Amino acid sequence: MTEKEEYESAIASLQHQGILKRKEVVRALLSVPRWDFVPDDVKKYAHVDSPLPIGWGQTTSALHMTAMLCEYSGMKLGQKVLEVGGGCGFMSCVYAEVVAPKEAERNLWGHVWSVEIVGELAELAKKNIERAGYGDRVTMIHGDASEGLPEHAPYDVIVVTSAAPDVPKEMVEQLGPQGVLLIPVGGPSLYQELIRVRKSGERIEEESIGGVAFVPMRGKKGWKG
Repeated sequence: MTEKEEYESAIASLQHQGILKRKEVVRALLSVPRWDFVPDDVKKYAHVDSPLPIGWGQTTSALHMTAMLCEYSGMKLGQKVLEVGGGCGFMSCVYAEVVAPKEAERNLWGHVWSVEIVGELAELAKKNIERAGYGDRVTMIHGDASEGLPEHAPYDVIVVTSAAPDVPKEMVEQLGPQGVLLIPVGGPSLYQELIRVRKSGERIEEESIGGVAFVPMRGKKGWKG
């Protein structure tokens, strides 16, 4: 099988498992070739549903987790998304393909702001994003977004891809009136809970979706040491 065929088979498996449900998320994952974003020595594993190392002690999330973050956030066409922990840019482009699909009219597009604290990784992600054709829909920023990114708030969706000690109040404040925040909360290793925060006007609802394992969050509101 070719890389593309193996990848399509992996996406089909996620559909059969009931993890991937919405057609726009399926299409987004199929539109972004994961193997173009990871280091050469792991390209052959791009179709494998597991985290992959991307350098500098970081990973890009498993395919099922990428799907879950899209599904549980409810992200859709036209929304503004903040991604905290941009990694190699793969997930940034998947989100962009949901909120600003290529075939949609530009005036309907949303946008993804992605912030990566590791400078070298942010530069790599920028190159990956441009090469993949998403530079007009994803803004990659090198910086600390552990307190969010207030200059482009409010956001419809905030997705955090590293484990925080707790839910930063600044991120909740940067959600729009019907915004959703997904963030892993817990210790810096082994096990955390994926927390979903929903804002409905002034009302804030928080729930645990289940156990996850992410690298620890760095920065002002992250883990020290």
